[in-house]
Amino acid sequence: MALQNEMPLWRALVFASTGNIFAIILNYWLGYWLYEKTKTKLTKSKTGTKALGYGGKYGYFILPFTWLPVIGDPLTLVAGVLRLNFYTFVLVSGSLRVLRYYALYLLF
Repeated sequence: MALQNEMPLWRALVFASTGNIFAIILNYWLGYWLYEKTKTKLTKSKTGTKALGYGGKYGYFILPFTWLPVIGDPLTLVAGVLRLNFYTFVLVSGSLRVLRYYALYLLF
């Protein structure tokens, strides 16, 4: 919609991605600081259990999948629970969120 109103692409990417990146950072820190509560909550849902299993098994290799719908948000929580390096997490997950919006722009 923003692009239909002639907003420059870079500005639309910044606005769309900023909120999304703040959300994944919040998820990471919730997983990190509230380890027990987050782990318990993840194990109560099917998607969360899968995400926790993948995170435990693959570690940093889960980060490229954090942009995916449905499984991506639980994976960002798992990254915090597993105490993955915060800067690596933001670099990989954040850039993939920006690339997702850019790919949507190219498709539509």
